[in-house]
Amino acid sequence: MMWTITVVCGASGVGKSSVARPLAARFGVPLIEADDIVTALTALTTPATHPVLHRWHTDPTARTWEPERIVEHTLAVAAELAPGFRAVVADHLEFRAPAVIEGDYLTPDLVTGLDGARAVVMDESDEDRIVDNFRRREPAAGEQRIRARVSALFNARLVALAAHAGVPVVASRPFGDAVDRVDRALRS
Repeated sequence: MMWTITVVCGASGVGKSSVARPLAARFGVPLIEADDIVTALTALTTPATHPVLHRWHTDPTARTWEPERIVEHTLAVAAELAPGFRAVVADHLEFRAPAVIEGDYLTPDLVTGLDGARAVVMDESDEDRIVDNFRRREPAAGEQRIRARVSALFNARLVALAAHAGVPVVASRPFGDAVDRVDRALRS
């Protein structure tokens, strides 16, 4: 590996975890799940100190928002978390501690200007395929059509951010060779 840290971005349900785990194994490095960092930060903060971070769980109207508003909120949460994620990436770079980090709130611009860090965006824009992914991953939750719509919209925003940041975008499907395609994209 010619770099230290790999950031795997993507909307919920597009397959980023399915790529990040074997990619970390291939590179022989630890996997950092950004969701664990978000859980820790949520436990260490309050709605008063970090209202954007807590809004989804404290605003009773949030569950009724239109998908576009949920995407805007997701981007706002990502922006609030970005300094912390960037600090984790910078720490790994400083101490040359290779890792793969993946999660819902990671954006491709996290690696901008950081020598030794690479990012990739996993791309799945087909809502029906995202619904199928959720169904396989969380069978008890039902169809999750609105959640899939949110993921498809967020996916489009991440793809646009990737183009602006010069970060590769790799189709999630076919799953069978996704890790190879991501590896090639990161090396190019």
